[in-house]
Amino acid sequence: MTGAAGAGRGEGFLAVDSGGSGLRVVVGTPDRGTTAPRESREPVRTGPRGIDPGHLMAQLVPLVRELTAEAGVTGLGTAVVGAAGLATLGDALRAELPGALEREFGVRSVALVADAVTAYVGALGARPGAVVAAGTGLIAIGTDLKSWRRADGWGHLLGDCGSGAWIGRAGLEAALRAHDGRSGGSTALLARAEELFGPARELPGRLYPRADRPAVLASFAPQVAACAGLDPVADGILREAARHMADSAAAVCPAEGEPLIGLTGGLFRTGAALLVPLEEELRLRLPHARRVTAAGGPLEGSVHIATELARGSFTLPSDESMLYVVTPKRG
Repeated sequence: MTGAAGAGRGEGFLAVDSGGSGLRVVVGTPDRGTTAPRESREPVRTGPRGIDPGHLMAQLVPLVRELTAEAGVTGLGTAVVGAAGLATLGDALRAELPGALEREFGVRSVALVADAVTAYVGALGARPGAVVAAGTGLIAIGTDLKSWRRADGWGHLLGDCGSGAWIGRAGLEAALRAHDGRSGGSTALLARAEELFGPARELPGRLYPRADRPAVLASFAPQVAACAGLDPVADGILREAARHMADSAAAVCPAEGEPLIGLTGGLFRTGAALLVPLEEELRLRLPHARRVTAAGGPLEGSVHIATELARGSFTLPSDESMLYVVTPKRG
């Protein structure tokens, strides 16, 4: 991704990835690449109006000032902001952020993009297909280059089926079944749960008051994977997670041609215990699609979109809730 630093001066672009762990930001030009990323580890706040554009700008401005100097650009004509929660929490961003970026940096063209879309573009570029993005949560997104489709991404209470939080919760349920002597329990998972969290009877008190419950649940997913191959309950949990992922991919994947299937997100570092059943389920559900290795992540997706917008060669479908391109009004 690097290459712009120290290059000759000119107009550049800004690419941002805003997620649950904070901001990552680069500046670059279409021809010379980008700076190394700068980070803020403070997630952008949400409130009654959704994602807070003022808090986003407060973090963004000092990072961008440093990066424009490093990249040697005189201005920023294009900005792409990939943001978690844009589809449901993005009203204030859509109303205020383009104007704020114009006032602060002279940006003329802004794309506000859901993080699922930047994950897709980072993984597959501007090609038809489907991407499953899985970490603590899970969402699938697909496009035929005419429109976008999404499946799941409803959070750990209503969905995110097959995600790290889903796997961890299923593993802890199996542990508590073993503790109670109910069917479907796993003594192996009970031992690992008590090693990680303490006595099983204390688990509700340790879990329910936490504001970060999805992350705590997801922290048990590696324990489920570690038991796979030795414990049939753990094997069954991961097989069911793979089915859920394949269901979501099938819901969004184009039915015609030879679409691509990509996987992105930290959950896939779980390894073969999850990937082997997932590959089997994808072949079963989507025999016409071709699995490829994801080329990059959400920040690379923001850079790709910014580069294409700056070149005037942008071809991805617009969508008001997921990929919203606007030129701020002056004056």
